[in-house]
Amino acid sequence: MKRSKALGFLIVFVFGSAAFAWLTSKNSTSPEKTTLSHAGLIPDTLLNREGIEISTESLQGKYVGLYFSASWCGPCRSFTPELIRFRNEHAEQFEVVLVGGDGTAKDQAKYVKKYDMPWLAMSNQSDEAKQANESLGVKYIPFLVILDPSGNVVSKEGVKEIRALKKEAMNLWSNGSKGA
Repeated sequence: MKRSKALGFLIVFVFGSAAFAWLTSKNSTSPEKTTLSHAGLIPDTLLNREGIEISTESLQGKYVGLYFSASWCGPCRSFTPELIRFRNEHAEQFEVVLVGGDGTAKDQAKYVKKYDMPWLAMSNQSDEAKQANESLGVKYIPFLVILDPSGNVVSKEGVKEIRALKKEAMNLWSNGSKGA
């Protein structure tokens, strides 16, 4: 057995499956080639507006916008209603998943309810939310990453594209063009 494999087994034995996921994710492909299941960008269950866990099956076959946002962020509060309108206009083919940056789950729940966000959310400050943030290189919010139905990143400029192109942003993404 090679030394690196032995070290990997030792780490998994000592730290469990979370360490194994971390180790294997470090060797994965770049975020541009990543799929939902491969990178673990979206967990198997998400939270609805009432905080109840829901399967991610409703996302199958749709473009998904991973929306990095927080209630304390003024630009986020400004963009959220625009994103809701966009999502509602394209609900058959587009869904949003909130990846909240609030300090507490209670703050995130208030944010979701205040804006009546019609989409699911990752658990606030969860390991999955932190991994998505890191994997996608999120440096500021609001930040909207668009994934195609196969889970490939087609744009990291979703906020700019929706603001500039309005309804036409969906055509940009579905035609396979890279974000601006």
